[in-house]
Amino acid sequence: MDRDPDPDPALDLDLDLGLDLAVVGGGPAAVALLDALAAHPAPHSAPGTIRVFEPSPHLWRGRPYGPDLDAVRVNVPPGISSIRHGDTGHYADWLGERAADHIDPLLGLPVIPRALYGEYLTHTAEKSVAALAEQGWAVEIVPARVTGAARHGSRLALRTEDGQEYPATHIALCVGTAGPPDPYDLTGTPGYLADPYPLATTLDHVPPQRDVTVLGSGLTAVDVVVALASRGHRGRITLRSRTGVLPYVWQRPVARRPQHLTTERVAELHAAHGTVTLDTLTELLRAELAEGQGDFEDLIAELRTTTTTDPVQRLRQQLDAVDDPRIGRRVLQSAAHVVGPYAWRLLPEADRARLRHHLRTAAAVASPMVPVNASVLMRLLDSGQLTIVPGDIRRTLSTTPLRTVVNAVNPSPQAIPAGARSLVTSLIGTGLGALHPAGGLLPADPRVHVVGDLAGGGSFIASSIPGIAVRASRTAHALRTPHALRTPHS
Repeated sequence: MDRDPDPDPALDLDLDLGLDLAVVGGGPAAVALLDALAAHPAPHSAPGTIRVFEPSPHLWRGRPYGPDLDAVRVNVPPGISSIRHGDTGHYADWLGERAADHIDPLLGLPVIPRALYGEYLTHTAEKSVAALAEQGWAVEIVPARVTGAARHGSRLALRTEDGQEYPATHIALCVGTAGPPDPYDLTGTPGYLADPYPLATTLDHVPPQRDVTVLGSGLTAVDVVVALASRGHRGRITLRSRTGVLPYVWQRPVARRPQHLTTERVAELHAAHGTVTLDTLTELLRAELAEGQGDFEDLIAELRTTTTTDPVQRLRQQLDAVDDPRIGRRVLQSAAHVVGPYAWRLLPEADRARLRHHLRTAAAVASPMVPVNASVLMRLLDSGQLTIVPGDIRRTLSTTPLRTVVNAVNPSPQAIPAGARSLVTSLIGTGLGALHPAGGLLPADPRVHVVGDLAGGGSFIASSIPGIAVRASRTAHALRTPHALRTPHS
């Protein structure tokens, strides 16, 4: 996406003092923000201090991209994995010849181990820090968890768990997504693995002949199954979820830019009519497919059967359709991440409720699995080693003895990570932030920014790397502006 019409309130501020930026979290969102700040230095503002607070030993990688098995792969091709907004080749250029070692034969594109993507994030962050230092910034990494925020007159301050306090003019929350919830109260149960990542460590506790129950059937569950298969697991594997719906399967990309279902067109319609509805977006999708090789009615029919078709049959059909020239699902997947975050904020609440009702289908379409992983699942399903059991999980858990249970339940979008709860509570208590009714945090002060899934009011689909890069770019633009440092009391 080349343009986001939603303005940032920090652009209305005015002051030319140095910046003391506190970046809370040192994962992909922080990398995107630092890269955006380094790539376009502000010519009229004095450099200041940037402190990055990250207690994890895997700086810059975040929870998903730490050291792990090679079978744990990034679920999107490199062309849409760039952490730099507006530069789709940034990641592919870094990857270089290594891409040839990880080609998905059905997709025809590289599908990279997550640990290797973590190396890309680390490389990008280190280059950004070096560039910022050359521009005169003082960049400091603080290996401590932030537990609170305070106001000191017109200044802000952050407190860490070791009792230290750090001044700031601006705060950027880059805390990432929450960990898996425990909806069935299994924590402490023998054989229960509460968080599957890193799978290289988690699966060391699973004997190869033991039957394994995986809670969930989304991308995390797919990772667990593929990782078990890569280690030669011999026991039976059962996916248990309420719906049994697997993610859709990526199709080979087509070289076509959208003409109708775009952020710019949605912005034009909003300006002209004062509203954007789900029916409006549907008509834009219909027009998009009419000009391309797509069939709107076929697409809608496929979506409607997502939760009713046998998951094994649907997986087989989708593997056969990786080369299908019809663009319907491709357009919808792209729009969910490019247009969706902007359009979501414009929709009436009734339309948002309609979309939330179809959350499982929307998530399956918007976040598909790569064909190489789908092929592993298909092989295990055909052999009978893997089964998918939809239905009442709580009743199953109470009546069936289970020896090993892996929690692959995905958190709700905008869920607050456990490590950030005390800080979020403090921001709310000091009037710097407010909880959004649908989840996440809304800044209540123009000096507070949220980059990533924690941003309140966002789409009901979890943030993607492109979405994070867009928000980081906008935040960096606000912070680079000569007016960005005026406080509300200046």
